[in-house]
Amino acid sequence: MTDFLINWYLYIKALHIMSVIAWMAGLFYLPRLFVHHVETAGQTGPSHDLFIVMENKLLRVIMNPAMISTWLFGLLLVATPGIVSWDMVWPWTKAIAVLAMTGFHMWLAGQRRSFVAGEGLKTGRTYRMMNELPTLLMVVIVLSVVVKF
Repeated sequence: MTDFLINWYLYIKALHIMSVIAWMAGLFYLPRLFVHHVETAGQTGPSHDLFIVMENKLLRVIMNPAMISTWLFGLLLVATPGIVSWDMVWPWTKAIAVLAMTGFHMWLAGQRRSFVAGEGLKTGRTYRMMNELPTLLMVVIVLSVVVKF
């Protein structure tokens, strides 16, 4: 397995980056859909139904597979000998930020279920504010990996 990881390192890294891009796109877009859903579509009617379909497809078809592949390729990178030194700070800050990003993903999935149920919805302002969280986490992750503090 070690030889496989070393020989395929650049491909795994490229697949990891592509997965992260797809995941981040969804993490940025779904809260924006929630803003428009809560502020313009209401809880009944054709616009509401359209938002439900869009939010569901974004989460199930793009975000969930992207998150899973990000984790899969990321763990393969971590398992590659010589890539991560756990006695440094950066892998820990990245790991914490990735766990927080995953938690945010799960929160968004819960909010989507709230829209379907028509209960427990937040305000457009709350969804706008929450939309900034993936950006902050991305900054921590990128600085951790690139600067390696």
